[in-house]
Amino acid sequence: MRLREHGVTLAFTGASGAQYGFRLLACLLAADRPVQLLISDPARVVIGTETNEQLPGRNRDAERLLTQRYGAHDGQLRVLGQNEWTAACASGSGAPRRMVICPCTTGTLAALAAGTSNNLIERSADVVLKERGDLILAPREMPFSTIHLENMLRLSRAGATIMPPNPGFYHQPQRIEDLVDFVVARILDHLHISQDLMPRWGEARGPTQ
Repeated sequence: MRLREHGVTLAFTGASGAQYGFRLLACLLAADRPVQLLISDPARVVIGTETNEQLPGRNRDAERLLTQRYGAHDGQLRVLGQNEWTAACASGSGAPRRMVICPCTTGTLAALAAGTSNNLIERSADVVLKERGDLILAPREMPFSTIHLENMLRLSRAGATIMPPNPGFYHQPQRIEDLVDFVVARILDHLHISQDLMPRWGEARGPTQ
């Protein structure tokens, strides 16, 4: 029950923006949420090129590393590959009702819009949609083609929330981490998870010029 009602399925795909995904993972674990982390093979390649992170090839080894790094308690984080079809997130009766794909490739968008479910990430997202849960997609691409936009429209109509990682600047960011936190804070807000990364508009204002 705790996994289904309070857990979050988080997926990393091969789009640019691994920093957003890792920061979101850290915040979910800090909020004491059970997390099933799905990592595609292309995501591992991108993570190695964009960050100093070198995830072990074995999922259990990656699970231990990330559990220790983010101070998660035993069993709070489970790392899964693309083909672990017996995972709870593949089943309508056991999957968490919240899922975030961050970053999300346009190829993943297309697969979700078509309902192909060719791997665990696609199947898990399909389950969340059919069970009327919360699916958040963070597509990292620019510019969007008409095909991309049509796929996003179709998914939005099916119940998904489309949140491209486009940070604002009204909070006067000083570091790259501030831009990452802006996006992650908005995702946490949509998941109804308390966060102190970024004040909501009107709660706090910087000095006027």
